[in-house]
Amino acid sequence: MKRALAWMAAIVTAMGVVLAAPAGAQGIAPASSAAPYCGIYWGSLPKTGAFGDSSGIVNIRAGQHDCYDRLVIDFDGGIGSYNVEYVPGVPHQAKEGDIPLRGGAFLQVDLRNSNWMSGAANNADLVNVNGWQTLRQVAAESFEGYTTVGIGVRAQLPFRVFTLNGPGAGSRLVVDVANYW
Repeated sequence: MKRALAWMAAIVTAMGVVLAAPAGAQGIAPASSAAPYCGIYWGSLPKTGAFGDSSGIVNIRAGQHDCYDRLVIDFDGGIGSYNVEYVPGVPHQAKEGDIPLRGGAFLQVDLRNSNWMSGAANNADLVNVNGWQTLRQVAAESFEGYTTVGIGVRAQLPFRVFTLNGPGAGSRLVVDVANYW
């Protein structure tokens, strides 16, 4: 019995030493210091901005990067105000219901005082994103000076939004959606 108690005491002591050892002492970094995917700290909360006068949307395009997929909305002047957020469904501009989008999550990009000036007959598949890592579909609708761009994505992933000036008098709204958390 004494032998069993001594053995258990040795185990408890050894465990106490291991548990008391500082994080990373055995080559294992603590979870809180783990590097995020591609250094991305964006999060998935809504992003908004207001930049004065707005103008027409002249192009919507997308690109793939190693760590994220990117959507770019080109304006022929200023951007005006915007709101970008995850929603259960992206509503139509002038009728009931949601814009049908492929994907497991949906980003709604609201652009105030901006019209989508597309001659395209199909605004439901504006950019070919078939087979992309994160983006699944891009659609847009305008009505009475408001434009909604719906982005179907694989899952509710971190995203960032920023603006760029140019080219010329134009400007761009950029939405990057990370490929992973």
